[in-house]
Amino acid sequence: MLKIAVFGAGRIGRIHAQNVVAHPALRLEYLVDPGAHVGALAAQTGARVVDVHTALGDPDIAGVVVASPTALHLEHCAQALDAGKAVLCEKPVDLDAGRARAASAKLGARDARLLVGFNRRFDPHFSAARSRLMAGDVGKLESLHITSHDPAPPSPAYVRESGGLFKDMAIHDFDMARWLLGEQPTEVFAAASCLIDPGIGAAGDVDTAKTVLKTASGTLCVISNSRRSGYGYDQRIEAFGSAGAIRADNLLQSSVSTWSASGMSSDTFQNFFLDRYADAYRRELEHFVQVIGGRESPAISFDDGVAALTLAEAAAESLRTGRTVRVS
Repeated sequence: MLKIAVFGAGRIGRIHAQNVVAHPALRLEYLVDPGAHVGALAAQTGARVVDVHTALGDPDIAGVVVASPTALHLEHCAQALDAGKAVLCEKPVDLDAGRARAASAKLGARDARLLVGFNRRFDPHFSAARSRLMAGDVGKLESLHITSHDPAPPSPAYVRESGGLFKDMAIHDFDMARWLLGEQPTEVFAAASCLIDPGIGAAGDVDTAKTVLKTASGTLCVISNSRRSGYGYDQRIEAFGSAGAIRADNLLQSSVSTWSASGMSSDTFQNFFLDRYADAYRRELEHFVQVIGGRESPAISFDDGVAALTLAEAAAESLRTGRTVRVS
């Protein structure tokens, strides 16, 4: 079995730890987190709580999942690669694109076994939509709509530590846009407001945003982000081509619907990202197993992480200046 260390025992760290335990080819050997909350996860998973140096100094550790606080991602990734471990790093790769670009020569090297955790690329519905798009089923792509609305806002305390809406939430959508467009956006324009929770505004962030991306070929992408939907976890993609459209819609709690004289009613949307993307996280981990074994190269590189972070910073700059920002 391949032995794994998970850095970070917060919400995302717990997801990865539990998926490692459930995988038949993996063993969760270590948890690395200085917080008191790590003990409960260790008791649940049977992993040992150690420090970074102990985990990386064990020659039997084949892979490291970096789900530590974002400010530590670059450091932990570099340390793990130096120790000869394969790395799965949660998004974003850092909170500063310039600092991330400076690390790219090492972390983005061609032979670096580093996978960035943009898990939505592994969602089977989005993956199928992209396959049809790349196959030309609707002709040439002309515009793309990405909707990403959370059921309810996070706490202002979380917002202050997260990097804000663009780097924490919309960064998934910036990566999806690059993946689906098939080319790098060259222009970014963002408009945003704080309409949901005044505490988020007091924390210096926004909770509602529309971002327009434009590529060199003229293809357009509109990203809609909201910290509150009121009706569940709203995750949709619509691609409009010269010969039709492709739509990946929301998933429901069940496929059961009721038909009566008053009309048809269906079940509610899945209401949390752990439900909506549970399969994506499992598929992401399976790909990481193949990366560890040298059978596949990382599908999402460190440079992909830097590119998404660059778009996030461009959106923030556009919001601040009220102008379109060009991205090289």
